[in-house]
Amino acid sequence: MTAAGVLSTIGDTPLVELAKLLPDFPGRVFAKLERFNPGGSIKDRSALSLLLGGLRSGELVPGRSVVVESSSGNLAIGLAQICRYLGLRFICVVDAKTTTQNLAILRAYQVEVEVVSEPDPESGEYLPVRVRRVREIVENTPHAFWPDQYSNPLNPLAHERTMGEIAAALDGRVDYLFCATSTFGTLRGCAAYIRAHGMDTTVVGVDAVGSVLFGGAPASRLIPGHGASIMPALAAPELADRVVHVADLECVAACRRLIGREAILAGGSSGATVAALTRLAPEVEPGANCVLVFPDGGDRYLGTVYSDDWVRAHFGEVFHLWKDPVDGPPRRRTATHHS
Repeated sequence: MTAAGVLSTIGDTPLVELAKLLPDFPGRVFAKLERFNPGGSIKDRSALSLLLGGLRSGELVPGRSVVVESSSGNLAIGLAQICRYLGLRFICVVDAKTTTQNLAILRAYQVEVEVVSEPDPESGEYLPVRVRRVREIVENTPHAFWPDQYSNPLNPLAHERTMGEIAAALDGRVDYLFCATSTFGTLRGCAAYIRAHGMDTTVVGVDAVGSVLFGGAPASRLIPGHGASIMPALAAPELADRVVHVADLECVAACRRLIGREAILAGGSSGATVAALTRLAPEVEPGANCVLVFPDGGDRYLGTVYSDDWVRAHFGEVFHLWKDPVDGPPRRRTATHHS
């Protein structure tokens, strides 16, 4: 079974060189721009793989089956688009931190949205409650189908293709691969391709400060898209040759530098990969090819990462961290009155 219509545009995203990002960098830097998937993120690949797998197995039947999943962001939107195209009913369990923009997108795709309003009392996180609610819905809904991005091997399988596209574009010469990590889908899939093809690539797992994925202590996080409060079933920390933990402010600063120097409006987890590369830059050998996977664009972060007011509220006056000498400080706009 092959994808048709808009679904056929998932994948084959651009790989672009970032020549201006890090002055005096000894190697070359490339970004895999996953925002060019039709749903706006790398999660389109996972969503398509998960649902096509269900269709092939017969577990998922258009007109009868009900897709039920937990997601507050990009996977939800990827599933929503595919379900709408295939005529599948979709119930999505989100939480109180889900942005109004993402909720509006889901409703535009006619998704049935359930909002979890109270976090788990033990961990203080929403994810355990979301997953419990998904299980309840699945148990009580005839013909329910749970793709389960957190444990389904079809999630990482989708990203073997992602790595294949990168390898083909660079004739197999990928010295460093930087992957923001949450479900381990991207990292596992890319690592599987690298091993299967005997590539000499250093896989860098990019995690959030406050995430438990690579043995860190759990703590509150502001930037979604990388890191996790509980270990997913797909977790395979040993597949990362290096691990870099990136703080929220580092993500913001890297995103702002990226748009200032490369005119790329990228999401928070993309900024995390930039921050990780910046951290490891002194160790990179001359001429090395470094690839950063940019999971999504910055249009869904306009109220956070790219909002000066939001940045001030959470971090204070930190704009010097990304302002190049030619740029002035951000100015507060004042109302003008015309008589």
